[in-house]
Amino acid sequence: MSKIDELIKKMCPNGVQYRKLNELLDYIQPSKYIVKSTNYNDIYKIPVLTAGQTFILGYTNEIDGIYKASKEKPVIIFDDFTTSNHFVEFSFKVKSSAMKILVSKMKNSLKFIYYCMQNITYIPKEHSRQWIQTYSEFKIPLPPIEVQEEIVRILDKFKELENELEDELEVRRQQYNFWREKFFRS
Repeated sequence: MSKIDELIKKMCPNGVQYRKLNELLDYIQPSKYIVKSTNYNDIYKIPVLTAGQTFILGYTNEIDGIYKASKEKPVIIFDDFTTSNHFVEFSFKVKSSAMKILVSKMKNSLKFIYYCMQNITYIPKEHSRQWIQTYSEFKIPLPPIEVQEEIVRILDKFKELENELEDELEVRRQQYNFWREKFFRS
């Protein structure tokens, strides 16, 4: 029996309750954190985020209107049109108001909630704001905080291993390309 199974058996003998996301998360409109200039440069320190797949659009030197996220006060940025989302543990500015900044309402693991959101299979059918009327109504399992933290610990470890494997794969691709070019170059 795994540690999670043991914790659930001990702490949730009658099963795990399900809660709506809007019961667990508050949202912040990002208007006051929108970057004024799109003159991004890698020499600047503050990342400009989008909730889409690009995630970090670039870096700005603007010092006003920075959202102060951290490891102690993380947030989830949520694209209000696509439902794409990212877990953020660093200060940032945003590209547009087409997102929500999600924060925890109560003592739960925000990263656990984020991992649960990664498993919601909803695909928006129309180009409209999704958080308030649709997405926030989805329910997720909510075990006690000890169980949440153990699940996060395990998933974080798998993500770390996945990143290591991806790095190793990239090195192998480079080696392959090097030797292919060396052997077949005329």
